[in-house]
Amino acid sequence: MCSANAPTPRRWDGTSTRTPRSRSLRVAADSPTRLVRSAQPGRCPDCGNRVDWHPRTDGDDRAVGLHPHELPAAVVPAVSRWHVSSGIAHPAHDGTPWCRIPHAVLCPARSAPTALPPPLAALRRHLALHTRRLINNGALTTPAAPPPLEQTESCRPARPIAHLLGVYYIASHPIDAIQCVAQTRQRHRCTRPLLDGQAPHGTWALLPTALPSHRPLSSATDGMAVYDLTHLAFAEQLRWRHQHCPGHAVSAAADLALTEWEPFDPGLHHQHIHQRLPHGGRKQHHRP
Repeated sequence: MCSANAPTPRRWDGTSTRTPRSRSLRVAADSPTRLVRSAQPGRCPDCGNRVDWHPRTDGDDRAVGLHPHELPAAVVPAVSRWHVSSGIAHPAHDGTPWCRIPHAVLCPARSAPTALPPPLAALRRHLALHTRRLINNGALTTPAAPPPLEQTESCRPARPIAHLLGVYYIASHPIDAIQCVAQTRQRHRCTRPLLDGQAPHGTWALLPTALPSHRPLSSATDGMAVYDLTHLAFAEQLRWRHQHCPGHAVSAAADLALTEWEPFDPGLHHQHIHQRLPHGGRKQHHRP
């Protein structure tokens, strides 16, 4: 007579051969950030190749995009060597035979460095072939020519300036294209925008600004177009600062990407200062 329950298959040392069920990562309640500290996978918007985004320790608030695979340190120039520790990218070599390299060095959509070692040149050609396949298959579209400056200023700033929580920030995308960074149930990044038809909106206004030396831009009446959110409730401004859509405003889901807000500096971002409101028309000055 045989047992109805089949024995659990085991290895020679008695351990079970069954793979334990994987558990999803969770963010601790006392964590200072909701971002899971691991590589944030993405694709280069210019060439379509894979990029791993990591927070960095060199004083730059923006994440650095690294090639997803390690390379022999001997073939990578010293200035391009990075290493990753606990999910944080460090712009230096850690002494191991391997290192990481920024994707910008290998990106086929950018100008190639003058002195690129042969192994890196071959890798760059491989990425260029992949880019060509993506274009041929319709999965990647080449960027169109930028519109004239006047049209860009009067319609849709590429990097708008926003005023929320009493601080000026500059965004990496137009206001209506800023994407939520929260994780969905399918463990993908949320595709919903921050600008939602069911949530209150900000207003465009011309606000005064000054350079770090406290000198006006050109005259006392000049200002810059700012997407003002300070009239909204504190919770709504916090939602924009955390870069969450209304559906993830109070969610406990982790973030799958770093927020793209950057503190606005008139000296560094002067090329993104526009003195015309996005909806066009003549200048209007608010809050003198």
